[in-house]
Amino acid sequence: MAMKGMIFDIKKFAVHDGPGIRSTVFFKGCPLRCLWCHNPEGISPAREIMVFSGRCLKGCRDCLAVCPQGALDKRRGAIVLDRSRCDGCGACADACPSEALQATGREMSVGAVLDELARDAPFYRESGGGATFSGGEPLQQPKFLRELLGACRGEKISTVVDTSGQAPYSDFASILPLADLFLFDLKIVDDARHLSLTGASNRLPLANLQTLSQDGAPLVIRLPLVPGCNDAIPDLEQAADFCASLPQRHPVHLLPYHRGYTGKLKRLGRDTALNAFLPPTPAGVERAAEIFRSRDLNVTIGG
Repeated sequence: MAMKGMIFDIKKFAVHDGPGIRSTVFFKGCPLRCLWCHNPEGISPAREIMVFSGRCLKGCRDCLAVCPQGALDKRRGAIVLDRSRCDGCGACADACPSEALQATGREMSVGAVLDELARDAPFYRESGGGATFSGGEPLQQPKFLRELLGACRGEKISTVVDTSGQAPYSDFASILPLADLFLFDLKIVDDARHLSLTGASNRLPLANLQTLSQDGAPLVIRLPLVPGCNDAIPDLEQAADFCASLPQRHPVHLLPYHRGYTGKLKRLGRDTALNAFLPPTPAGVERAAEIFRSRDLNVTIGG
């Protein structure tokens, strides 16, 4: 039986997920719960239903008729989903004529993903791009990721793995010969703060970053810049010192937080605490960049 993985999106013509024009494959499932997460639909490993209430058609009850769990109701002309009863089967999304209900997450084989990627191979060759595996956390599905990386290597498609580092190093070691570049997310160095912001200790990802650097892995370190979370000067100095202490000097990309994905939380029926954060000011971003540059690190804003 062909190996399958859970994917929630494949974004074509991506230009911020590694060099050149890329196709980004988003793996479903993540061990972290970052308060500022831009892809909350990638956190759960299971299929979920997103509700776009404004698209619901007046008088339409097609989804109610097909839901095997009786998890749907209609109130004041809009669909309401009882997530405690929903099993994510997707029957409602298939029946919805207006896409007011959408299933996020689908099982795909290695071959099916490779077929999607291969369609854009000419763009990869012309731009120096390729495929990026992101999430969620791609190393939550390590065997599927390894098979995909091997298949891409066979088709001469360059690969990037975007990771939080929250996985056993043995999983990294198994893909090290197959990945052309790692985009490694560094949230914050202080362990207690990391735990409060992401729901997990950062001892494992920091150790993995150290070992990957020692093993000569091609790396770009990416730090999300989230005001009120990790942009205080002591936090930035600690992160810059850690980057400067690694066995190799790696490029650092600072990623200013933006609010473009806040609507996803509401569609997933989750806490909208994300709305409490504001994007950093240009002066704040430049201040952060200077802290890293002062350690002789190569800094890029965005990327």
